[in-house]
Amino acid sequence: MNGVTPYLTIGGGRANEAVDFYKRAFDAEELGRHPAEDGRRLMHAHLRVNGADLMLSDDFPEYHGGGEAASPSGVTLHLAVEDADQAWSRAVGAGAEVTMPLADQFWGDRYGQLRDPFGHSWSIASKVRKGGAA
Repeated sequence: MNGVTPYLTIGGGRANEAVDFYKRAFDAEELGRHPAEDGRRLMHAHLRVNGADLMLSDDFPEYHGGGEAASPSGVTLHLAVEDADQAWSRAVGAGAEVTMPLADQFWGDRYGQLRDPFGHSWSIASKVRKGGAA
């Protein structure tokens, strides 16, 4: 891997569910899934989404002083795709919540934002062809 890889912490012991959701919603490829020693939580998962790496795990409060991790904030995972409508339909069909409807935007993208069932924000975009130009 190169660059920066997003690493999501999933609260509520739902990381396995998150992996399965990302596979359905964003066509993620599962590269690895490693359960924790307690047999309930997920210690680490490695996915490839739209050609980029994404890693995640369950929250482990015992490693950061107790208490559930803070809910996600200030981060949007962006997917640049060939067909935003197809990617959008797939994500919504898998259970993502629309937070900004998919629409043609003034900057030349078809763009919208979703929230996954685990509180993370995702944007989906593709370039829009204007005036018949490629």
